[in-house]
Amino acid sequence: MIVRIISGIIGIIIAAIVIQLGGMPFAIFAMLLSLIGWHEYVMMMKNKGIDPTYISGVLTLLLMLCCAWLGNIEELLAVLTLGMLLIFLMTVILHGTVRPIDACASIAGVLYIGLPFSHLILLRFIDDEKIQTPIDSVTTIMNNGLPIESAIDTLMSFNFDVGSALIWILFICTWSSDTFAYFVGTAIGSHKLASSISPNKTIEGFLGSIVGTTAMAILIGNVIFNFPFVEMAILGLILSIVATLGDLVESVMKRFTGVKDSGILLPGHGGMLDRFDSIFYTAPVFYYFIIIAGLI
Repeated sequence: MIVRIISGIIGIIIAAIVIQLGGMPFAIFAMLLSLIGWHEYVMMMKNKGIDPTYISGVLTLLLMLCCAWLGNIEELLAVLTLGMLLIFLMTVILHGTVRPIDACASIAGVLYIGLPFSHLILLRFIDDEKIQTPIDSVTTIMNNGLPIESAIDTLMSFNFDVGSALIWILFICTWSSDTFAYFVGTAIGSHKLASSISPNKTIEGFLGSIVGTTAMAILIGNVIFNFPFVEMAILGLILSIVATLGDLVESVMKRFTGVKDSGILLPGHGGMLDRFDSIFYTAPVFYYFIIIAGLI
């Protein structure tokens, strides 16, 4: 438990720094995580005798995320298309070595990992306009009227732009979904949600996730970052449902490949796929929700 807590704290600190820095550090970190996820995915598939095309998958992922970083949606689609054609062509060029099932698994892995991370990058770079938060207002008042210590001043002047604010809402709501589901399910859960896939998930936990995530979306999105109340409430409801579905999808994948954890990225927490399974579903949904809702 101590190892799990310590590694979790370290992970959160690193995530906070990368999110706030944005720019190249965020894009490179996203690429690194995607490659770790791809490696985990390939190793999982190998447990079932499936051998994805490793190098072509790496190249396709990197090019996809580079296009997302530059904001080139058409180029991203072109890279994905060419990558797909190349991977299937390898069943001809390397006939007998690369099987159709290997090519299909490769494309599935690239889509499963690459598209969510592409949407994360697009989301972070969506707008660099600064957001005036309640914390900023307090800072202004204190700076104009009261002397404060430099350390407090540094904490209180934490700057957010639209992109970083959206990423924070996404991550906090997604993490909240898992957290509320776990604690409510542990406390009062008795009715299984999907016993053949994830025995520990309960309907009570799922309902707790919906309530808690919706409340958190309102708190972070509306109270802290001043996005509209109704839209944030709807967003919290949607994210709680989608996050649960993403978690179940990865559970099915682990059961299929016969592994307990996808990797060892964070001691006590499992691999990258274990930590980002819900994000893989919430990131694209979040991205299109804020566009459709006209929040940017």
